[in-house]
Amino acid sequence: MGAFYVAVLPQFIPPDTGHFTMGLLLTTVHILIGLLWSAVLIGFAHVLRGWIRKPQARRLLDRITGTVIGILGIRLALSN
Repeated sequence: MGAFYVAVLPQFIPPDTGHFTMGLLLTTVHILIGLLWSAVLIGFAHVLRGWIRKPQARRLLDRITGTVIGILGIRLALSN
């Protein structure tokens, strides 16, 4: 994550602001968005936990995941 912040965030820091302060602010925003997204995923998993535990649901999720990975692999193999 440190390499990400050092490589990506500086391009979003305006030249007339303090680099450390703005970098810290952007890092904080990134962390807060990540925490919010994780909370949403945990909430959905909590709501769907009964369904996810069923063997039929696991098979369906495995098939969907396998199909998506297969399609991405085919697209990658056929791309220039």
